[in-house]
Amino acid sequence: MTSSILDVRRWPDARETFSWEALWPLFDGDRARLNLAHECIDRHPGDGVALRLLDADGRAVEHSFAELAQWSSRFANLLEADGVGVGERVAIMLEPSLAFYGALFGALKRGAVAVPLFTLFGPDGVALRVDDCRPRVLLVTRDAERWQSLLPGVRVVALDARFSARLAEQSPRYAPRTAADDLAVLQYTSGTTRALPEAVRHTHRAVVTLMVAALYGVGLERGDRYFCPSSPAWGHGLWHGTMAPLALGIAVGAFAGRFDPARFVVALDAFAITNVAAAPTVYRMARAAGWTPSRRIAKCSFTGEPIDAVTRDFLAQTLGASPCSMYGSTEVGVILVDYPGFDGYTVRPGALGSAAPGWTVAVIDEAGTPVATGVVGEIAVRRRGTWFPVKDRGWMDGDGYVHHAGRSDDVIISAGWTMSAVEIEQVLLRHPDVRDAAVIAVTDATRGQVPKAFVVAARTGEAFEREIQEWVKTRLSLHEYPRAVQVLDALPRTPAGKVDRRALRETEAT
Repeated sequence: MTSSILDVRRWPDARETFSWEALWPLFDGDRARLNLAHECIDRHPGDGVALRLLDADGRAVEHSFAELAQWSSRFANLLEADGVGVGERVAIMLEPSLAFYGALFGALKRGAVAVPLFTLFGPDGVALRVDDCRPRVLLVTRDAERWQSLLPGVRVVALDARFSARLAEQSPRYAPRTAADDLAVLQYTSGTTRALPEAVRHTHRAVVTLMVAALYGVGLERGDRYFCPSSPAWGHGLWHGTMAPLALGIAVGAFAGRFDPARFVVALDAFAITNVAAAPTVYRMARAAGWTPSRRIAKCSFTGEPIDAVTRDFLAQTLGASPCSMYGSTEVGVILVDYPGFDGYTVRPGALGSAAPGWTVAVIDEAGTPVATGVVGEIAVRRRGTWFPVKDRGWMDGDGYVHHAGRSDDVIISAGWTMSAVEIEQVLLRHPDVRDAAVIAVTDATRGQVPKAFVVAARTGEAFEREIQEWVKTRLSLHEYPRAVQVLDALPRTPAGKVDRRALRETEAT
């Protein structure tokens, strides 16, 4: 790939020269015919490394583009032989492995719709999604009989000897025949604001707009050794951790199994990673575990939630490079970035970033009108001639950086005061004994609402809770502090790793 857009590495030039049209020459396909699997696998040199995986046993393994191309083509042929038609759903509940990525891209080659599912889902979680998307096949690692008895409406296939034998019989070649606008992936959101999971629909051409995040949010470029610990069953791990690097001919870096900070550090060292993208929780846990990088990591990005000041400063001092924010929504993609690796851009601590190339971002009021600098409102992006709110509150400074002020449903109005749960959390996380924190609004007869803090700490008791309140009072405001504090062993989290505030609200309500 020699398109000039890949060679622009200065921030002012990236903003001034960008055009949506300039993304299309990065791919073989066009607006009529395009296939995600071809763009991410088949067109790249076969001897190049496609996957760098730390397996569940701690072994570092690599697979080439040729291996992945052949596995995925065999699976596409197997699907066709079994009568799985174009547009039918194929659910994949496997840990990151050659089989997971091969099944994912094999389904896409066939023209089926891939549905990645989190491996730690229980029966109810799987059933909700299976009942919603109605897949023809559900691929699992083992226990096919148990899953089949729980899910009689779908054919469950395990990675057993029979499957391996049937796969080996198939041709290692398959020619995709999909249109750019054909449905490719159903990605289920983590469900933090909905009672039921919601499937977001992605077409094959999504890989084109994904390049905005790849180039300017993650900072991917030739020669990067990249790692993303997020599960590929979720948006960050699927699109930014899998599709984005492969589309540029850069290897995926991931690991199987539950997240563990020690394994995260092992993977970074084993694969000599130079570019890492993760949720702030990952960095926070790695810091608490005493992470000391053995080699320079040139680019470090985060997404999903704002990063606390302590962890941000730790990364900046330890890595020698400022951690870069990337922000967006499932519906529109990434709209605010910090341009990792670009000359001429200054990361502003505490900000979500500034507008990504191709996007116009503003903060709007309830009437949908952009507000003045420094005024809190809804973060919105210009889309199809109108402002599209992305369900977060924030404010824009005089230099165009957007700052987070909490989810729209995380705003606390107490005795007439508008408070940000995120702001209180940031202060709580600076307390030396607080390892994690979340703040929600709870009903109060006098004030309407008051903030309640849930903290993870080794200390407990009323004296510690009063200390926490005073800590926030003296550092934030005499009125903006948690009127109630509860110490927990751990905060509830979604499978994507975000704090599950909905679960906290439901527990508090009952």
